[in-house]
Amino acid sequence: MPGEHYYASRPTSAHKPCQFSFTHRDRTFDLVSDAGVFSHQHLDRGTKLLLKALAVPPAAARLADLGCGYGPIGLVLASLAPLAEVYLIDPNERACDLAMKNAIRNGLENIIVKRGEGLAGVPGPIDLIATNPPIRAGKQAVYGLMAEAAERLSQGGELWTVIRTNQGAESLKRELCRLFPDVSEMEKGGGFRVYRAVKSISPPI
Repeated sequence: MPGEHYYASRPTSAHKPCQFSFTHRDRTFDLVSDAGVFSHQHLDRGTKLLLKALAVPPAAARLADLGCGYGPIGLVLASLAPLAEVYLIDPNERACDLAMKNAIRNGLENIIVKRGEGLAGVPGPIDLIATNPPIRAGKQAVYGLMAEAAERLSQGGELWTVIRTNQGAESLKRELCRLFPDVSEMEKGGGFRVYRAVKSISPPI
């Protein structure tokens, strides 16, 4: 279907299955993908930069890949935190099917795939949320995801996100600074920027 968005709930694009792999910190991930999902033939530059920067706190017990596509970010999270629950969420049913296949393909048993909008299907609190957000869905939709992440994170929890510099990186950073007390640019390159936003820790009573 010409012009169909990768965040459509039920893609009608003709299937074009493919396979490829990528390596992260000495582990190779083998992926299956298909038309109708974001960057279906290769790992996109934004996701690569996010994964390069990403660090998981040792105590993190529940993590989420918000807008997971076929699952590369969530697979890495599950690999870095093998004792944690890792939720992969996407509204696109084809993406969710691929994400589950990729979890099985790579032997990652701590992954839970949920189809839906936002974080409604994930129990809380969440210790880390990583997302390469659907910029083409519009600023309002992306900012809504950031606000929901701020609400659902545990105290001291972290949001990691990536955005193309010329598609609103500075305005996204301002929005993150409005939602979080601690926002840092963790990586930049190839026309992208990675931000980490940390939710404040409540002072002891």
